[in-house]
Amino acid sequence: MTVTALKQSSPTRCIAVMDDGSEIKTTLNTVTDLRLYVGKELDEAAFEELKRSSLKALARERALEILNRRPYSSQELYRKLLEKGEEEEIAAECIRWLTDNGFLNDESYAASVARHYTSRGFGAGRVRAELQRRGISREIQDGTAESLPDVSEKIDKFLSSRLKDPEDRDEIRRVSAALYRRGFSWDEIRAGLNRYHAEVEEN
Repeated sequence: MTVTALKQSSPTRCIAVMDDGSEIKTTLNTVTDLRLYVGKELDEAAFEELKRSSLKALARERALEILNRRPYSSQELYRKLLEKGEEEEIAAECIRWLTDNGFLNDESYAASVARHYTSRGFGAGRVRAELQRRGISREIQDGTAESLPDVSEKIDKFLSSRLKDPEDRDEIRRVSAALYRRGFSWDEIRAGLNRYHAEVEEN
């Protein structure tokens, strides 16, 4: 099989046309790496390598374009690539390449998610739920949760804005439930109520 044309289709991509009329979408980097040129003859192995290398290179470009729009975890990006039609093996290889080259870092991503939710007044439970939803490993979830700042101030601010009568048990239950839904533990909530001199029910 012989390369009969190399047609550039974008600043980074091109199409390799073969003498049987078939066309392979590829990247300029792949053309350079494989030393393709018009008139080059490819045996079956070289032709398969061109196809496979092109799929990998295009997947990497697609992944980088996705990451340029917003950050993703490894699992989120893997699922996104599958949605875009990439093969599972190609998508997995792409994730490894991005991670090895520093384009993907689940620990940094998890820390960013944690900062976002804690700044909005949510607790570790909510942070963990968000990290789990985004496919972050349990190990990274644990490490991120351990590094969260003290939540006392967040709880105190919430109580001061919501709890009008520290002796009203119904109001205390409602506010406590609201804090729990925001991801704070019962121990943290109980400590906050004690600081607020509210009556705490023992479970």
